[in-house]
Amino acid sequence: MERAREELELDLGEFEVALQLAELRTVPTGAGRRKVPYAEVERLRAEEAFPQALRRRVAVVGSVDGSELIGISRDRFAKLAKGGLISPVRWYANRYRAVVWLYLADDVRRFARDHPGLLTGRLPADLREALAEGEDHRARSWRARRAAGFLRQAADGWSEAAVWAELLGPEATAQTVPDLYERTYLRRLRPGFPPGGTGSHAPREVVEATVVADHPDEIAAARARLTEALDRARAERAAPHPEPPPEPPPELSPGRRPEPPPGPQPEAQALPFAQEPPGRSAPPVGPASAQVPDPDPERRGWRRLLRRR
Repeated sequence: MERAREELELDLGEFEVALQLAELRTVPTGAGRRKVPYAEVERLRAEEAFPQALRRRVAVVGSVDGSELIGISRDRFAKLAKGGLISPVRWYANRYRAVVWLYLADDVRRFARDHPGLLTGRLPADLREALAEGEDHRARSWRARRAAGFLRQAADGWSEAAVWAELLGPEATAQTVPDLYERTYLRRLRPGFPPGGTGSHAPREVVEATVVADHPDEIAAARARLTEALDRARAERAAPHPEPPPEPPPELSPGRRPEPPPGPQPEAQALPFAQEPPGRSAPPVGPASAQVPDPDPERRGWRRLLRRR
């Protein structure tokens, strides 16, 4: 990834937007990582007016620069974005922990070209009513755009299901996916919605409020898509499950000896100091002269010599 960014002469933010917009194709390399084929780098470098043309396609603007780009006020630009007419492509949290939305410059120009009537005069009545009720579609529009980018890169049904599980969050996912091992597998495959876009000042509650679906229609649609993706994923293969523990040996009743395994049994070997079985009395031990003589004459001679010494 780093070498591809250097070859394309993009900064880190421009490169992340290029990946998000699928300006250059990536391939998986295992362990959740991806790389850029060199053919993609050569294709972009061969374009006319490289790298200015590529930078223009991935350039982003805030609400101030975006309003100046199409000649409207910042307040009107914010109302159009809150109404879902201009979708943000990135976001970060500033030092005051407020979310700052960034928009694709080409999208802003395209909106001004396609909807010139919304740049001047009064806004439509339905849009004014929605804004008066406090509706704000910026986070929802960003989530939809981000999910669409990840779905284009999904390799199978499990990867697609992981995108919808990331959008729903852990609580709603647990209600839709009751199997613990399937949820664990989806967490391993989750793409991570805010890579490089949250900054260093975003608290956890701000991140969760931005990346997790909160609108009832959005949640219902994501659950339906998650269920469909899971049906396809289970048909492809099951989620990894741990190996079952080995069965314990059967318990023996007191006084019962274990039965030998089937098959030929090895011959019993005599132990060098075998004890007498219970119930049989040991032979009486008397003086040395009364003991049974050793049948080996050589050993008997050695014993006599040792006694004399």
